[in-house]
Amino acid sequence: QVQLVESGGGSVQAGGSLRLSCAASAYSRSMAWFRQAPGKEREGVAGIDSGGDTSYADSVKGRFTISRDNAKNTLYLQMNSLKPEDTAMYYCAASGWVRSGWLLRTNEFAYWGQGTQVTVTS
Repeated sequence: QVQLVESGGGSVQAGGSLRLSCAASAYSRSMAWFRQAPGKEREGVAGIDSGGDTSYADSVKGRFTISRDNAKNTLYLQMNSLKPEDTAMYYCAASGWVRSGWLLRTNEFAYWGQGTQVTVTS
């Protein structure tokens, strides 16, 4: 069992930046960020595996950067040039292993955090 705790969410104006963090209770080979806006399905935002390979949703490429500090069992998501459509609850997820091409699939991840709200105002 892996516990995940997200932090760093908040309210920011369009064009601004936020950095999300996810503290894990143990090491996980694959980790990812997902988000869910009201009335929409949860979607993959960015994922990273143990080798450092990353995947990004097309909507965030060039604006968001996922990274991890394995010594601290912590996952990060640097979000720049935020847009109102980025407004959502952001969730951290972890799993033993996910093939790199599947890092944005919700059903590949066994452990989930409670989420942190990100609100981008225009």
